[in-house]
Amino acid sequence: MMSQSDPGALQATRLEELMRHLDAGELDAVDTLASIIAWLRPPRDGKTAPVIERIEQLVLALEADESLREVLAQRIQRWFGEARHLRVYTVLGLFSRRGLFSEVGQLLYNRINPAPRSRDELSDVLGMLFDQPGDARWVAAVPDDGWLRLLGALGGFGPPDGAAMRRARGEMLYALEMLSVWVAAEELEPELFRLDPRVAELDSAFVAQQREMTEFIRAYHEWLLEPDGEYHDDKHLWVLLEQCTEQVEHFRSRAVKLGTSVSQTFLLERLEQTLERIGALLRILDRSAAEEGRILAVQLFKTLVAADARRQSLAWLWRENVWLLSRSITHHSSDTGEHYITSNRPEYFRMFRSGAGAGLIIALLAFIKIWITGLGLASGAETLLVSLNYGFGFVLIHLLHFTIATKQPAMTAATLAEEIEQAGTGMADLRKLAELMIKVGRSQFIAVVGNVVIALPIAVGIGWLVTWFTGATVLDPAGVEYKLEGLRPLAGPALFYAAIAAVWLFVAGLVAGFFDNRSAYLDLSGRLRTHPLLCRLLRQRWRHRLADYLGGHYGALAGNFIFGLLLGSTAWLGGLFGLALDIRHVAFSSADLGFVLASQPPAPVAAMQYFGFVLLIGVVNLWVSFGLAMYVALRARETRIGSVTGLMRAYLVQLKENPAAFLLPPAEPPGDQADTGRP
Repeated sequence: MMSQSDPGALQATRLEELMRHLDAGELDAVDTLASIIAWLRPPRDGKTAPVIERIEQLVLALEADESLREVLAQRIQRWFGEARHLRVYTVLGLFSRRGLFSEVGQLLYNRINPAPRSRDELSDVLGMLFDQPGDARWVAAVPDDGWLRLLGALGGFGPPDGAAMRRARGEMLYALEMLSVWVAAEELEPELFRLDPRVAELDSAFVAQQREMTEFIRAYHEWLLEPDGEYHDDKHLWVLLEQCTEQVEHFRSRAVKLGTSVSQTFLLERLEQTLERIGALLRILDRSAAEEGRILAVQLFKTLVAADARRQSLAWLWRENVWLLSRSITHHSSDTGEHYITSNRPEYFRMFRSGAGAGLIIALLAFIKIWITGLGLASGAETLLVSLNYGFGFVLIHLLHFTIATKQPAMTAATLAEEIEQAGTGMADLRKLAELMIKVGRSQFIAVVGNVVIALPIAVGIGWLVTWFTGATVLDPAGVEYKLEGLRPLAGPALFYAAIAAVWLFVAGLVAGFFDNRSAYLDLSGRLRTHPLLCRLLRQRWRHRLADYLGGHYGALAGNFIFGLLLGSTAWLGGLFGLALDIRHVAFSSADLGFVLASQPPAPVAAMQYFGFVLLIGVVNLWVSFGLAMYVALRARETRIGSVTGLMRAYLVQLKENPAAFLLPPAEPPGDQADTGRP
């Protein structure tokens, strides 16, 4: 690999030194270009102003030294006319056809035993020239005109009919042919056929574009031989390529419903990248826009430099593929999240009743946990029972259509991100987003109220019943002090523990999205309908009902169960690593406070203070999980809120116009709000 320490890539400190170095007869084209790039490379602060200034200095110097300029032009044009170009157009910036895991293995091997680089291979030379970590950034920051001026000062690539330009056009045409064949071959992929069996039809746009590309390339070669002859334009080819792009978007929308996988998302992204590369090469070759073609060539050069930097990055490869899969997962979360947002009072009070039902069960789960921890079991057995208590309890809550308030953020955040994405520009309509945030906020508020106002008195009632029947309190004095200490936000790590619970809430949302995606991808419902064992055990009606339920609720059931296991095992896992870890959850904390009130009630003022601490735990639960889920949902959709200040201003304007909407939705159903402009 060539670097700045290479003799052929002298880091000249002054322009005069660079000019003398370039005039040395022993330099080849690659050494010449490496020396120029090394001289242009900015200092470590990454500022590009010095680069632009140096480009201008070099251009003026070469224009003043015609003999050196001619020598450099011949040197570069001779090399460019003999180098191999194909891989730079068909490999850099495109996902490998080997797939993710093969690509990861190859990257790891290359780290241990790097492949040799050839000076006759354009893609290898690009890596030799731009081998520093920050090169892609400053190359992209230099204006296109700056690179064009430098290229012109170096003689460009010669006349249009010269060897260098003929080589470049021929390699681009061959690359177009290869890329077009790859696109056509993708329709044979089983993943695409699963998404849409119509892709195998004879009139597939994938195959049609390849036929038209073959005709275009043949006609282009004929035009190069006879420039005065008829030119075969690419209008029909562009129509077919646009149809291919629409087909890829259709596959993506189908994947949201039918599920996706790493290999499938990898394939769709590679298809899109290939189509974009075909478009870039076609625009560069367009003879009717030669000046625009030069600018597009510079932009492709910048893209290739960035792609070469990324192709050696295992972290980037992993991040890109996790992004592809997370997009589908958050789409499934978004579909679920719509059920957690209330738009009118009937839905609002149904949410309260749903939260109240969950509060009843949570009080029972909290009591069972206290009973388990009082059995004196070994820590492993106790953790297992507590985790199963939580896990099966949360599954029961879902089966009964009840709502745990803190489960909402991970789902509703994806819905908010989808609202931003649907703006079409990657930026949100702040007014609509503010209105949706108000809906989300009050929906979460009423669910929390339902959880807390039921869990606390039910816990008090259970405590009184235990005392009445057994004569003993649920909590002894040490247990009361332990529960109260766990609620104090300043004297102890209660809010930190609440944040841990929020992280598990966020993880549970991802788990739910992942299993929903797997359910759709595997067609779980269809498999269960025809499962041999179920066919023997259940009648068709019950088998279909079970299959439809599990197919539609697979993610929610898995997410709730995993969430319970995470909550129950946090303290035990912390102990394994010598860390003081635990969780605080608003509903369970309210139940714990209820058992304290039933066992050894504090003074009324102190009781109200501890109730405030419970609500503070709820705030941390909600906002940490919401923030994490929102971040992932936005990143997965490549969207952003834009102005946070503007969003808060729009939010406050909405509250000022209708303060009651913060806690109470309008009485009319959503259909009657069509004229209000609200979503």
